[in-house]
Amino acid sequence: MHRLTRDDIEQAARHVYQVMPATAQYAWPLLAQRLGCTVWVKHENHTPTGAFKIRGGITFMHWLKREHPGAKGIVTATRGNHGQSLALAASALGLKALIVVPQGNSVEKNNAMRGFGGEVIECGRDFDEAREEAARLAQAHDLFLVPPFHTELVKGVATYALELFTAAPHLDTVYVPIGCGSGICGVIAARDALGLKTQVVGVVSREAAAAKLSFEAGEIQETASANTFADGLAVRKPIPAAFALYAAGAARIVAVSEQEIAEAMRVYYTDTHNLAEGAGAAALAALIQEREARAGETVGVILSGGNVDRSVYAGVIG
Repeated sequence: MHRLTRDDIEQAARHVYQVMPATAQYAWPLLAQRLGCTVWVKHENHTPTGAFKIRGGITFMHWLKREHPGAKGIVTATRGNHGQSLALAASALGLKALIVVPQGNSVEKNNAMRGFGGEVIECGRDFDEAREEAARLAQAHDLFLVPPFHTELVKGVATYALELFTAAPHLDTVYVPIGCGSGICGVIAARDALGLKTQVVGVVSREAAAAKLSFEAGEIQETASANTFADGLAVRKPIPAAFALYAAGAARIVAVSEQEIAEAMRVYYTDTHNLAEGAGAAALAALIQEREARAGETVGVILSGGNVDRSVYAGVIG
């Protein structure tokens, strides 16, 4: 992927803002009191799909319309937020959106994808097997296969980081959850385009730690499973193009437990009255884990989404 410039990201922002406004970032006082540092939360839970992925969906579909005008539709694999993004963006252009999810995927995310115009197919035991089925369906139905990681997706996602860094340019550290990697790569791209020195720290679940293991080994590692309730983090093997970027641009990657993620979800509710899904709370969970090292700093955390099933959230919050 080529290095994104500020002009690239600002151009992407113009496309994004045709569909949604910029999201807010707030320095929440109760989080500051709890953690001993200034904590800026980037509220990607407030987008039209409830997650940051919508930005990449918008920019990708603009690219597809321009570069592949004959495409009749798209197919992709997802655990939910990527699929909602592409269903909304494809429907706006009158294109078919076929979305493959693993068996037993979030019922509420599946319903949301259908609500945005997508056709949802359940196949495979996890995200990685759903990706294989999406590739097969692309061939079988002559649909454009949208990968989980692509320059245009990163370009769109980088717009939230541009907003955050513009509002809070003196951040010492930013914590970003890692699934397939567009989020952390977007943050790194925006930081570098703006010439900032902010440390970018990736966050994974201990139950889906392939990105951390790969980062520390200096080469891609695959785990046997990725069984975390934070489904946006549930990836067994990093995407090579994404890994190349965060391996070079991240300061480190932190692993958090399921219990730490659940506690961060409760803290978001208690201190900010915001709903966070598991992946959305992971960045805060990592900051809580490292709060002593961050004392006195100005820190950003990406609340990447709030799409959590009611039954799951009831179990966490109760």
